Order: sequence, then C-alpha cells, then structure tokens
Amino acid sequence: MPSAGPAASHRPAASHRPAASHRPAASHRPAASHRPAAGTTADAVVVGGGTVGAWCAYFLRRSGLDRVVLVEKRTLGQGASSRAAGVVRTQGGSPWAVRLGEWSRRFYLSQHDELGIDSGFTPQGYVIPCFTEADVTAARERMSMQNSLGLNVRWLEPAQLDSLNPTLAPGRTLGGTYCAEDGYLTPPRNVTAYAVALATSGVQVRERVSFTGLEVTGGAVTGVRTSAGPIAAPLVVLTGGPEIAEVAGLAGVRVPAGGVRHQVAVTEPHPDLDPDRVPMMFDLAAGLYWRPEEGGLLFGMSNPAEPPGVAACVDEPYLELMRRRLAELVPVTAGLGLRRLWAATIDYTPDHLPIIGPALVRNDAAGDRAEPSPVLSPIRGVTVASAGGAGMMWGPGVARAAADVALTGASEVVDVADLGLDRFDAAGRSKLGTDPIALPFPEDVQAGSPLEGPGHDRHDHAVAPGPPA
Repeated sequence: MPSAGPAASHRPAASHRPAASHRPAASHRPAASHRPAAGTTADAVVVGGGTVGAWCAYFLRRSGLDRVVLVEKRTLGQGASSRAAGVVRTQGGSPWAVRLGEWSRRFYLSQHDELGIDSGFTPQGYVIPCFTEADVTAARERMSMQNSLGLNVRWLEPAQLDSLNPTLAPGRTLGGTYCAEDGYLTPPRNVTAYAVALATSGVQVRERVSFTGLEVTGGAVTGVRTSAGPIAAPLVVLTGGPEIAEVAGLAGVRVPAGGVRHQVAVTEPHPDLDPDRVPMMFDLAAGLYWRPEEGGLLFGMSNPAEPPGVAACVDEPYLELMRRRLAELVPVTAGLGLRRLWAATIDYTPDHLPIIGPALVRNDAAGDRAEPSPVLSPIRGVTVASAGGAGMMWGPGVARAAADVALTGASEVVDVADLGLDRFDAAGRSKLGTDPIALPFPEDVQAGSPLEGPGHDRHDHAVAPGPPA
C-alpha cells in the first residue's frame, strides 16, 4: 500500500497506547473555530465532525502536524454520534473487530488522564446468549479466537448466565459468552469529549462548511473545495458515517456503504432493572440488544428487511415486534412505558467491517466499462475511513488507524491491508467474510428510493424522536 504521508518526523508513535506525551507543544494555540476557510492552507484536512472524523483530526494533530482543519457541514456530533446507543463491545466476530474494539475501549479508559474529560465509559459486562446448538458451536469458536487475541471472554453455562442476569427469563438459553470489561458510554458526552480535545489540541474546526470536492494534480491531492472556499493540503481524510458514500462521491470515489433506520428506546425505571442486575446483552438472531439506562432499559434494533435510506421517523409496528421479543426474554419490561424513543440513520458496509484505506478512483483507461473487478488507482494523500455502523464501538480505533494510514500507510492499531476499498468488486461485494456479530443490516447498500422498497410494508408513523441517548 503506497504511503501518502508527510516526512518521517510526523510518524505517529506506538498507536496502541494513547498517551498525553503526544500532545502538541504549548506554542500550538487553538485557532478561532469559525474563521473563514477561503485562502487557507493546512497540513491535513478531515471531512466530517462525527466520532471518526473528530478523533482522527485530534490524532493527526497529536502526531505532530502543525495545522489540521476539520470541515463539518452541520455542527460537531449533530449526526449519528449524538444519537447512538453507546455500546462498546470487544467481542467481535473477526480479529479486525476485536482489535478495533479493544483499542477503542482502552482509549475511552485513558481519556480522563489525557484530556481532563472523558466519554463516560462504564464497564458493565456483556453477554451474547445462545439459543440453539449452532449458536453454541459458533460462540465457542469465536471465544477461542477472542481469547487468542488477549480478551478475557469466558463461557457461561445456562445456570450461570441466569444467575448473572436475574432479569432474564430463566431457562431460555443454552449458555453464552461473557466479557466483564465490555461496557457503554454516553454519546453526547463523547461529543463533548472530542470537542474539548479538538479545541485544546489546536485543531481548527470549520462548522457549517460543506465539503464540495478535491483538488488533484498528477494523481495527488493538493487540497479541498468547500462552501467557504478552498483549503490547500497534501493530506485529506474523508469520513461521514451514514453519509460516507455521498461525501466520497463528491471526490469521485465510490464507497459501498449505506445508511438505514435504526431505532432506540428507553423504558421507564423499575427496581428490578438496577444496573447490578442487568449486564448488556445481544440477541443476535433478532437483532436486538439492551443495556441499563437511568434505572430502566435501553434497547435498540435494526430491521433486516428495511431498505437503505435516511431515517425520518419511527417504525412503530417493528418497534412493537421487538418489544414483544424483549418481554419474552426480560419479562419485567412487558408492562413498562417508554421514556424516550428515537430513530436515526446508521451506516453499514456489505461485510459489516470498517473501511480504512486510500481513496480509489477508476483508471481513465477503463472508461465506463462495468468490469467485475475494475481498474482502480489511489488518489495519493486521500484516506477513506468508515466504522461501518460501529462508531462508538470502533470509532477511536478506526480514527487512529486512519490517521496512521494517512501519515505512514500502515497502523499498529489493526492490520489495514485487507480493510481498504480494493476488497470490493464493482457490485460492492466484499472478498472478506461477513463479521457475524453485527446488527442485521440489508444486503444492499442502495435502494430505488430512500425509504421504500418492494415487499416491505412499513406503516410509518411520524413520531418525533426523543433526545439522544
């Protein structure tokens, strides 16, 4: 993989240990965050002010770049980052997922010492229950892989699982895997943490400024075009969460990632739902997860039959279906009202894995032919980064890895050799196996219309989303 990074003096230090020693010198004073972008220059520009983009800009600045500019068309965290459920699970279904989850977990734990503020990470423990013998076989194989990578994941027999989670209907599972170190954070607090990190490190934030394209000369980026004018820069990182395909498309880069509705709700409090009695859980088959929240239960779900598109409202019939499934497993929730309820757009990739690698464009010699494996060339200096719907879970790890790739072409956080855009064919199919521990997203990343698709009767109701979790 060719490196588009700057001189070796900007090489990041060991990226598996976030440390305050990488903080820029005191002479690098933060600049005014709303200064007009026209006519400016930068060492690097990051597009997108969500979890991946913001932490990436911070890591680039901390690695030694003097002038890092972040461009965000709305305001920091206004997209998916502030509407997430905040789950941080290291029990991934692939080595990539495990390494990104564990690096991110450790980073969340280190934040207060490094920044004086943190994202509110709470170790809660996480159970992935098994309901069939096939589930048990797959779980034990995953656990072996996870243990080999240093995770403290153990097997729970059915009685042990019921004892650990007394809110669960007894006798429903065949056991499951458990990691006591997994937990959750508070999404709005995460936005606050990275806003503070950007300000104190000297990243220049351009809010309400839209990215409109790249300036490229001789196959290398020379800057970005924005709604406030051009910014000259030799390094650019494109992020965007659910909008990553649209953002990259403005640069002529095709990213096979989509967005789809994700729903989250919080029940009213109940004494039986004390956090000491409720580990986090993920019913894989149903695509339903839950965790403690304010004395009640936060639960989230995605509908695999939902066509890709922007979430605009709550799908109440599907919410009711998931409420019935939750009540089967956690009976105390059957009679509880909902305190908060919202829908948001979550991003995903066809293989449920992140994208970290150079921006690729079709070689001019290929013309408009639709080859199964088109000839692609990198835009030197441009990196694409997407967490594939796991912004809280993997976001800091993806951001650090993307910063490393931008600077040096590789990362110690995770082996990115197979995580780039070159793993997808012209139809968006990945050569990698699908990570099995993920929400049940659609198989396609595009649909004929933003919210409608054949064979799916949504019966939407225009319900105003509640405040972010």
